[in-house]
Amino acid sequence: MNENSSKLEEKTTRIEPIYEGKIINLQIEHVQLPDGQTSTREVVKHPGAVAVLALRNGKMLAVEQYRKAMNRTLVEIPAGKLDAGEQPLDAAVRELEEETGYRASELLHVHSFYTSPGFADEIIHLYATDQQSAGTLQPDEDEFLELMELTLEEAKDMIADGRIRDAKTIMAVYVWERYERAGSFVL
Repeated sequence: MNENSSKLEEKTTRIEPIYEGKIINLQIEHVQLPDGQTSTREVVKHPGAVAVLALRNGKMLAVEQYRKAMNRTLVEIPAGKLDAGEQPLDAAVRELEEETGYRASELLHVHSFYTSPGFADEIIHLYATDQQSAGTLQPDEDEFLELMELTLEEAKDMIADGRIRDAKTIMAVYVWERYERAGSFVL
């Protein structure tokens, strides 16, 4: 926390739960602003998630799936939410195997980032690997996926034509591009 953050902090005076769901909770936070005024903030609480940039034989493992909130299919890297008490690395190992059928022998933490800090506390932990072995494909019972293997150019074309539109996958493609140039997943 930098020294200016205390000048900008909004102090929560009351929390009003609105909705508790399977994936998210919604609450209204009554806050005191830095100038002493009061306001409210609608906040989505999320357990956090992981995403995996998995390269196999020079191609990125991706899944195509229908996203109801967007009413369309999207191409994304393997990802999923953290289970209660689960460590991000364990979740990344689990999600890669569940969604692709591959097991990583090594996963490197690349970066953690907030998805929509204006209203949600969701954080995604991005991992990368270029070493996998066959595992067991085990999607969740309500999850329907098609596995894809994309070249870097195909992935970039899918960003350009809108088939890849989510931030985690776009970030992963740029991490991959850097990996090709610099030989490192680390940003």
